[in-house]
Amino acid sequence: MATTENRPIRRARDRSPWYWLLVIPVVLPLLVPVFNRTDPTLFGWPFFYWAQIAFIGVGVLTTTVVYQKTKGH
Repeated sequence: MATTENRPIRRARDRSPWYWLLVIPVVLPLLVPVFNRTDPTLFGWPFFYWAQIAFIGVGVLTTTVVYQKTKGH
């Protein structure tokens, strides 16, 4: 273990169950058969396109939640 001034450096704990939420924005876009369609449209955009943009929001939201819940660990 590395030391600084004869004190051991503590490693951050990365075993929080909150990190499992990060699986959602990774797996969701991989489920193409679920969103590979044109209806319903939103402002003339087929579902396939606006769902992918919504996935960005899901990724930002889940990353923010996980960060807020684990920043004190």
